[in-house]
Amino acid sequence: MSGNPSADCVSFQGSCCACGGHESWLGGITRRGFLGGAVASSAAFAGLAWASAAPAHVRGDPPPRKPLKVKPIFVYNVATPRPQTSWRHWGGIETQAQADEEAARIRQELDALQGEADFPLEFLPLAAIRSARELEDHPDVEQADTLLIYAAGGGTGDYNALGNLGKDLIFFVRHQSGPIYLWYEIISPRYLRQHTDALAVEGVDFQDVVVDRQDEILWRLRALGGLKNTRGSRIVAIGGLGGWSQPREKMAELVEDRWQLDVQDVGYDDLGRLIADARADQATVERARERAAQYLELPNTVLDTDPVQVERSFLLDDVFRRLMREADCGAITVHHCMGTIMQVSETTACLTLSLLNDAGFLAFCESDFVAIPAGILLGHICGKPVFLNNPCYPHRNLITLAHCTAPRKMDGQRDEPARIMTHFESDFGAAPKVDMPRGQVLTNIITDFAAEHWLGLRAEILDHPLLPICRSQIEIRYDCDSQVLAERMTGFHWMTCYGEYLREVGYALKRVPIGWEVL
Repeated sequence: MSGNPSADCVSFQGSCCACGGHESWLGGITRRGFLGGAVASSAAFAGLAWASAAPAHVRGDPPPRKPLKVKPIFVYNVATPRPQTSWRHWGGIETQAQADEEAARIRQELDALQGEADFPLEFLPLAAIRSARELEDHPDVEQADTLLIYAAGGGTGDYNALGNLGKDLIFFVRHQSGPIYLWYEIISPRYLRQHTDALAVEGVDFQDVVVDRQDEILWRLRALGGLKNTRGSRIVAIGGLGGWSQPREKMAELVEDRWQLDVQDVGYDDLGRLIADARADQATVERARERAAQYLELPNTVLDTDPVQVERSFLLDDVFRRLMREADCGAITVHHCMGTIMQVSETTACLTLSLLNDAGFLAFCESDFVAIPAGILLGHICGKPVFLNNPCYPHRNLITLAHCTAPRKMDGQRDEPARIMTHFESDFGAAPKVDMPRGQVLTNIITDFAAEHWLGLRAEILDHPLLPICRSQIEIRYDCDSQVLAERMTGFHWMTCYGEYLREVGYALKRVPIGWEVL
């Protein structure tokens, strides 16, 4: 590689490249527009200047996730004895006193769920009703995202009416956790199958029923909270929207249809002007230098590149935060990161994106909107950073995943050991080699180009080698047959996070809808 990164990066197309060929964004080149409502023009950013930014000490933090608003509804009957005929249904609630006792139990359980939730969650007041008509035009129902229905009694008409309210529904029935509910017996034949042999209720299926277990309620709510924060969310796209080997127009259509994402296009001409303004501000430059020094002093941090590249990465971090603050969002992606961003910023985006993920933003390279919706969804479900990576070929129940932008705070708290190196393909800039711990359980999402059917894979980290590939590397072990995985792999990039969230992802995807299969 020559001493001039611009000379080497323009035409180079390495294995990470997300497009069929690089466009030049330098000089006065005109940016291409995009089709579809999913992509907004960068006109709003054209006049943005660093001088109009917030004070130097205010860099901007990610906006908090929106809470999932849940309306709990307890449906019950009070029985009246009648001679010589059946006068009560199955179930342990027959009197108003028993119903009041059950309502108190439900409130205690909701308080416990609220305390256990590791995601933003708001329970509206419990409604204890004997008829769905009691909820007509109820303001709580209007503002709720999800109805959590405690189906102790009531007729099929009550549940059909609740299903017509246009809300996500979760049904809870008791077997052993309290007084047995009538609908523990009849929710399948009477409601879900509507007196037939097949599922007959639109928007509700067998996965929406929980028996006894509070943790089964919680993971479903976690999934719906993640979906709420993903649908219609906004993301800044440096260099515009892309899709690995996919036409931009097709990706814009899929993004709009499946996720209604608001993609804010920032052209490289506008970004270049903003970076130049930031470099001209001495306070910004000093802050970047100080932050870089503090970062390099973190335990288990080894520097193996020019420290100036780390300082430039922190200045770019400030610029990206400014753009997200202007767009009122907490997500960003960088197109043409194998070349153009290096010329405009005089560093790579790798370390900057890692820093932003560690700070709680959702930050991805390559602007690959085949996979980015999965990263946004997974990030909002788990509440932790997500690693966009390139998978290699599966064999002997292991596969190598690698990229140059891995977060260090993959658990959302601690900094994993990292060696700050150059970006591999360009041997330029700053990129972290993050050593993720052996034995760590992972959730992996494998997306498809058509956004029709995703795959999930549970795995465990075996090693974090240093092969001549993208810097952050993990070799993972999985349980499914390697030949099956090889034949079923779709798309290109994977999304990976610490922990196991396969149930939540699948539960959210059925509402998109995108098919889901765990290998």
